[in-house]
Amino acid sequence: MHKIVFLDRSSLRANLRRPRFAHEWAEHATTSGDEISARLEGATIAITNKIPLRAQHLERLPDLKMIAVAATGYDVVDVAACRVRGIAVANIRNYAVNTVPEHVFAMVLALRRNLFAYRAAVEAGRWQQVDSFCFFDYPIGDLAGSTIGIVGEGSIGQGTARIARGFGMKVLFADHAPPKAEGVDYTPFATVLEQSDVLSLHCPMTTDTRGMIGESELRRMKRSAILINTSRGGLVDEAALIAALGEGWIAGAGFDVLTREPPKEGNPLLDLRLPNFILTPHVAWASDGAMQFLADQLIDNVEAWEAGKPQHLVT
Repeated sequence: MHKIVFLDRSSLRANLRRPRFAHEWAEHATTSGDEISARLEGATIAITNKIPLRAQHLERLPDLKMIAVAATGYDVVDVAACRVRGIAVANIRNYAVNTVPEHVFAMVLALRRNLFAYRAAVEAGRWQQVDSFCFFDYPIGDLAGSTIGIVGEGSIGQGTARIARGFGMKVLFADHAPPKAEGVDYTPFATVLEQSDVLSLHCPMTTDTRGMIGESELRRMKRSAILINTSRGGLVDEAALIAALGEGWIAGAGFDVLTREPPKEGNPLLDLRLPNFILTPHVAWASDGAMQFLADQLIDNVEAWEAGKPQHLVT
């Protein structure tokens, strides 16, 4: 009989049905690093969202046969070590095709139209002080006719592109090393940086993408451009971003991710109090519908693997 252990159940706010095969189930709200091996002792199936499973953990878990990742990104799992040990790893596909792009454009619209700056001005009594029916303290930009650069042409990047086209924006997908999606026209990365009015990141965290947006990239962007990151915090050099916002290299930024989450030891982005910077706590993916879709597919992945017909494997 399988023993299934969910290491961070509190990361998923959805109804989670139990697999339709004989099993023992255990779940924990969250799990610290020094609790991982003990909690997975004897487990054949591990479920994790953001709790890392590295080689040093796997070598202590001879019974482990499958890891079900409750997310699309699977950089928390040492895939190479799993491959050596014959451990299957499955992730979630296509669950955030609406929720993340919608979050992106919530940020884009707020920044492009300076909603936070205008709201703060109204709260401070500015409207009552003017002689006209309105005031124009901050620039307001249209999306129609502007250009969005998208790094990552997966389902979320494509979903972002669909909304952008609905606003009348020109879409540029940044070129990168293989593998690449078929049927996509790519634009050199440097050109995307220089031409984009909005740059939105939708790529995984890898050795190649870590720190892909640093000082040189930020300086190449338009001074009127907006940077959006709903993917992984480590894609952007956070110190360079602070300088870019403070010195006006770019016009604004919207982030849903940090390099370390949760930021219990702090993060300089938490201290920014700027009307042109939005920080949300990694919730772009977390609409009610998207989380339920994720929860259902998570158990589907476990059941498919147990039935000998695995799906959504990454190794």
